[in-house]
Amino acid sequence: MTAGFDARVDIGRLRSGHGVKWGALPPGTLGAWVADMDFPVAPAILARLREVTDFGYPHWPGGDPVAAAFEERMAQRFEWTPVAGRTRVFTDLIQVLQVMIETATAPGDAIAVHVPNYPPFLASILRAGRRIVPLDPDSFDPAALRGCAMLVLVNPHNPTGRVFRREELSAMAEAAREHDVTVLSDEIHADLVYAGHRHLPFAAISADAAARTVTTTSATKSFNIAGLRCAVAHIGPTAIRAALDRMPLDYFGQPSTLGRVATVAAWREADGWLDGLLATLAENRDQISRWAATLPWDSGYRAPEGTYLAWLDCAGGPFGPDPATHLEKVVGVRLGRGAEFGGHSAAHVRINFATSPQVLTEILGRITAALT
Repeated sequence: MTAGFDARVDIGRLRSGHGVKWGALPPGTLGAWVADMDFPVAPAILARLREVTDFGYPHWPGGDPVAAAFEERMAQRFEWTPVAGRTRVFTDLIQVLQVMIETATAPGDAIAVHVPNYPPFLASILRAGRRIVPLDPDSFDPAALRGCAMLVLVNPHNPTGRVFRREELSAMAEAAREHDVTVLSDEIHADLVYAGHRHLPFAAISADAAARTVTTTSATKSFNIAGLRCAVAHIGPTAIRAALDRMPLDYFGQPSTLGRVATVAAWREADGWLDGLLATLAENRDQISRWAATLPWDSGYRAPEGTYLAWLDCAGGPFGPDPATHLEKVVGVRLGRGAEFGGHSAAHVRINFATSPQVLTEILGRITAALT
């Protein structure tokens, strides 16, 4: 354990709780699908939550503590200094995306996004009546942004685990400048990057990138507190900031006091716990790489550079056109269904490896058993 991090996982506790990852599963089925972790929450976060005894209307006499903690963390951990006063607090990143779509684009507009991608993002774009322009996560074509109103960048990328390099981000920034495209940069997995890779905020690329980028993130992925619902968005574009300022008071709602307290505790007090988490995730990541190398087909598997999500191509395997459904039915393992991530991903599965090494061994062993 590092600063309170505990890699032990109690599946019985998880099944009896309110989390969808395990609560939605039939008895005996193992969960490696939705992007929640199985580990207990950092003690520093729990301690701060226990200190809250007043559940009345919140009062922040020194200003919103979440915005301040976000700005500090970006400067200290990622060498990017957000502009003070441009950070807004939301409930989650899907809300941020929906707000920015409605604020910065119009029905029928084109929105560029790397595909495959997080299913709720794709659904939000289409439901809003916008068109998706798919981008290849491995090969960016600057001309693809021509005629687009927005680029939605997920970095580190979900589900492939790519951490985009400076030169890739610079190419996107230059194309966004040339075609006058607003950028929404989802950086929720920024803390979950492995040795040899480094997260670079998109807004740190250049002054122009900073001026056209809405940077959004949350402590929920890295610290396993998604149910507390708290996120931030740093609004670079002046026009978007002015439009939001004109909106009715509390039009978008507010995260709870508990969500704010947990987020501040995560970003200011729980980095030791995060170090322990990253060490365990790195071991699990290596375990999946060793296991993938034994598969009897060429999956082209690449270990993720960030996130706790492994993206596996099963097209050459024996699991059929919908491998996730097949594996749940045959061996009782629920994985992410590739088809939900868009593009030509139906034969893929997404494996969430944010669990104990013992549970991961059981999950991989069951998938191996389905080969025979």
